Amino acid sequence: MAELKYMSGFGNEFVSEDPRCPGALPEGQNNPQVCPYGLYAEQLSGSAFTCPRPTNKRSWLYRILPSVCHKSFECIHEGQVTHDWDEVEPDPNQLRWKPFEIPKASQRKLDFVSGLHTLCGAGEPRSRNGIAVHIFLCNTSMINRCFYSSDGDFLIVPQQGKLLITTEFGKLLVEPSEICVIQQGMRFSVEVFGETRGYILEVYGVHFELPDLGPIGANGLANPRDFLVPVAWYEDRQVPGGYTVISKYQGKLFAAHQDFSPFNVVAWHGNYTPYKYNLDNFMVINSVAFDHVDPSIFTVLTAKSTRPGVALADFVIFPPRWGVANHTFRPPYYHRNCMSEFMGLIKGHYEAKEKGFQPGGGSLHSMMTPHGPDAECFEKASKAKLEPERVADGTMAFMFESSFSLAVTRWGLKTSNCLDKSYYKCWEPLKSHFNQSSK
Repeated sequence: MAELKYMSGFGNEFVSEDPRCPGALPEGQNNPQVCPYGLYAEQLSGSAFTCPRPTNKRSWLYRILPSVCHKSFECIHEGQVTHDWDEVEPDPNQLRWKPFEIPKASQRKLDFVSGLHTLCGAGEPRSRNGIAVHIFLCNTSMINRCFYSSDGDFLIVPQQGKLLITTEFGKLLVEPSEICVIQQGMRFSVEVFGETRGYILEVYGVHFELPDLGPIGANGLANPRDFLVPVAWYEDRQVPGGYTVISKYQGKLFAAHQDFSPFNVVAWHGNYTPYKYNLDNFMVINSVAFDHVDPSIFTVLTAKSTRPGVALADFVIFPPRWGVANHTFRPPYYHRNCMSEFMGLIKGHYEAKEKGFQPGGGSLHSMMTPHGPDAECFEKASKAKLEPERVADGTMAFMFESSFSLAVTRWGLKTSNCLDKSYYKCWEPLKSHFNQSSK
């Protein structure tokens, strides 16, 4: 596979045309009477026309045929996608999942769409306010099929296996320890190279942004230059047997057929694009004296709510770093939170729970449900000699944190058969060290 090319920047105004068709972008206007090469002009709007300029998102696509050329959409039943948050009773317990199992291709072929499973979520795609957490488990590539979400943006976190994602804007190769964001309405197809697994955070109604840096200043955390956007690539391919376009619409899947590839965009310009980011580029900030900075300091991307300082969802990572805090219990503190915390592990061992929390699994600590280091971690860290030390080398854990109270689906609690029902036992050995006569 030839090395892919990208443009760098976050939220920039980009321009790109396939080098096979130089001059495909119209000069000086968006919608000429006749486009170069006989192309069709099509605008993809990611925001209302009248949004303020800093939040106004749109791109112009110049394509061989417009995307309106398809048969009627019909409801299909694939995967385990849902937004029915009332299908099982709420469960406020600490929840942990063993690695989600990927079926063997010899037993059952699953591509990215048929392998989508909704784990938890809240809110409503129709009212454009909410989130969903999905798990994807696949073993075969999408052939003459593409997908898009009418409901929201997909933040995709591959955990096992790389993804070659073809979009209307070009191609992205996304490997474990990288993420990509495919924004609302963007059509894409996923090619895999074996058994593949990962996590998805979907947000309804808003788009992901870089967090404000406040007193940190102009630089730090995820730097804008490290985000990569694909360059234009097209195929003029007829599909006599039918090409299937799958839409996630109001929490359900619908399919329409057409007789050509949707990846027929010869040129495009705009600021509404897919993008990827390598988590190893995150500039980590940490305490250098005592105590913890809160984990919000590890935020890569945020999806803001209408309340200042409160996120619909944050994407947070716990990357390799130095731990140097003096007189401090260095692992994560015990916590009860007004937010919901879903955690996943891409590789390695999470510092607060080195056993039980495995790559490809997950945990959910719901709103105001207590959580924190297990007994073994507490005893070890309480007695450790405090010297500068590397933390989380060879590890990449992450968190989807949300201001919504998340409901777990039937698949998450029952059908997946991955729920670790003994999770609570990791805290049972904790014992009282209280001694009134000694400080």
